[in-house]
Formats: sequence, structure tokens, C-alpha cells
Amino acid sequence: MRLLKVLVLTGVGVLVLGIAAFAVVWVRSPGVGDAPSRVAVVLAAGHGTPLSTLPNPDRVGDAAVATEDAHFWSEPGVDPAGLVRAVLGPLLGPGDQGGATIPMQLAKLLYTPDHPGLGSKVTDLVLAVKLVRAYPKTEILAMYLDAAYYGHGYTGVVDAARGYFGVRPSQLSWGQAALVAGLVQAPSAFDPTVHAHRAISKEHHVLDRLVATGVLTAAQAQAAWAAPLHPVVTFRG
Repeated sequence: MRLLKVLVLTGVGVLVLGIAAFAVVWVRSPGVGDAPSRVAVVLAAGHGTPLSTLPNPDRVGDAAVATEDAHFWSEPGVDPAGLVRAVLGPLLGPGDQGGATIPMQLAKLLYTPDHPGLGSKVTDLVLAVKLVRAYPKTEILAMYLDAAYYGHGYTGVVDAARGYFGVRPSQLSWGQAALVAGLVQAPSAFDPTVHAHRAISKEHHVLDRLVATGVLTAAQAQAAWAAPLHPVVTFRG
């Protein structure tokens, strides 16, 4: 019973400190009105081609949401349970970290790319909420797909689709889109031109997530897995 009281009081203390930190960082962090121009800077630095609008169909976007942020369309930019795991990750162990929603990842890409650590996570959280308040979710997803790095020198989903498969993003098959979306988490580790087996394994995981989130049926995912990828670069293991 005593331990329970200690845990409850500790939890309340952490919550109060978290709210206070959020309020302070909200005031001190920048506005996000320049987010589109920051995306343009990232694309220019990577010699990437911008999206004019979300592809139709947007299979990479659907795959990214299923894998990175299943509640993207309904959340306020932050996944509370995931954020707790992220903050407590160092204490809970390597398997329990996470919580970076797509808006948080976009904030990291645009505003804090070179700032690791818990303080940066809090800033990314605040900026994510600001992004969701300032832009439609469709625009946030488009900016994320543009600003992300997909390995092998490709910045932005347009160049990734063209570079790996020789097509526009809207022309990617489900298998191709799953592979491209899976690259963002660790572009070098999953680069299919260097680590084909890892990339294909990640593709399988993304297809499983598309099934888990109801985007694809199990039969559709199996068909996507069985279909040839037709890469325009050599995938070697």
C-alpha cells in the first residue's frame, strides 16, 4: 500500500512537472508558420522534388501512418501512451521506447534535427501540437513525405519512388509503397541496394501493419507480398 502511494505521488509529480515544462516550452519554442519553407530548404539541400499535393492513391502515406502513427488522423499531434514510453524508455529498456508521432517526426526534421535528448523530445511534442493546430493533417502528411530521407541519396517521396522504382508516388504498388515507407525509420540500415534482406523484411512488417490497421485485408497484403517489386536499381543482400 505504501509503495502504491509513492508511485501515485510520483506519477502526479511527473504530470505536474510535465505540464509546467510544456507551458514553458510552448512560450519559448518558435512558431510553425514557416514549416512549408523549411520543407523546401530540406528538399533543396537533398536535391529533392516536392510534392504538389498528396498522391492519389497515397499508398506511401497510408503505409507511413499504419507503421509510424496509427492514430494520426484523430490525435492532436501527440500519442500520450507512446510519449510516456519515450520519456521512460531509458528506465524501461530498449524495447519500450517510442511515441514519436508523424507531427513530432516532422517537427524533428524541420526544427530540431541536431538536438537529441529528452529536452528535444519535449520541444518536438510542443511543435507537433502547434503544427496540428496550424495545418490540415493532409498538409502535415505531405510535408512529412517531402522532408523525410529514404536512403540511397533520395530526399522526399517523389525522388524515392522515381529512384527505386522509376514511377511517380501515385503509381507505386502496395509492396513498393510498403518498402519505401519502411525506409524512413532507418534509411541506411534498410537501404535495399545494400541490405536487401532487411528492406524486404521491413516491407513485410509494413504490410502487416496495413492489415492490422484495416487498410488492407490479409489476402490483399499477401498478394502485395507475392507481387514482384520491379526495382530500377539493383537490390543486393
